[in-house]
Parts: sequence; C-alpha cells; structure tokens
Amino acid sequence: MIAWRHVKAMVQRVLHLGDSPRRTALAFTIGVFIAFSPTYGLHTASVIVCAWAFRLNMVAMFAGALINNPWTILPIFGSSMWLGLALVPIGHPPEIDWRHFTLRLFWDQLQPYLVPFVLGSTVLGFLAAVITYPLVYVAIRRYRQHSSSS
Repeated sequence: MIAWRHVKAMVQRVLHLGDSPRRTALAFTIGVFIAFSPTYGLHTASVIVCAWAFRLNMVAMFAGALINNPWTILPIFGSSMWLGLALVPIGHPPEIDWRHFTLRLFWDQLQPYLVPFVLGSTVLGFLAAVITYPLVYVAIRRYRQHSSSS
C-alpha cells in the first residue's frame, strides 16, 4: 500500500518542478489522458514516449498517469465501457458457454465491445484532461506564489 507521505512527496515534487506552471499542468494533463487510454499495459511506455516526444516533464506526466491504479482501474474501466455502450449500443451481452470455453470463443464474443470501449475511454480521457488542466494550473500557480511569499 502506498503511504500518504509518498503521495504528498510526489505532489510537492510536481509543484516545485523547474518548468512553467503551464508546461507542468500540460504534462500532468497528458498523463491523465494516458491513464484513461485503452492501452492497458502500455501506459508507462506511453508516458515515456510522450515525455520524450513533447519534451515535457516525465515526473508530472507519471503523476497524472498514476490516476489509473489498482484502486481506480475498475471505476475507470467500467465508466469507459458504460459511456462507450451509451454512445455505440450493441445490444444484449453475449452468453459465454463456459463448458466449451476457448480464447477464440472469448475473443469472438468480446470483439463487438472493442469499439465502444475505445471510444468511451478516449472520450472520458479527453474530458478528464480538459477538467484537469485548469485545476492543476491554478493549483501550481497558487502553490508557487504561496511558497515564494513564505
């Protein structure tokens, strides 16, 4: 389990980065978008590639991507699927024949859900990023102003 002091230390590191508040907020926001992306298993690689490609701070980006963690993966996955199915309804869920279960059967029955899931997670990622940017930007500016006046 992650100790609260580790989370607090990570937040303080992000708030004291050498980048401008805009660039730090942008890096964090891209990390949040990656957290919602449907590329499960590739989030770390996505953070590294995006930080390198856009020359953004990797610490801030990782902090944003850590929104998707073992405690939040089910709500993120579930809400992505719910929104995707609301946008692209596909009918009743398939009944899986567990007696004759194979990976091919599993793929055939879940394949129709791929587009709704990708669409739902992309839309939620975009909305989370749009909401996160101004909040993080203002928080960083206020924290830095408060730190410099103390």
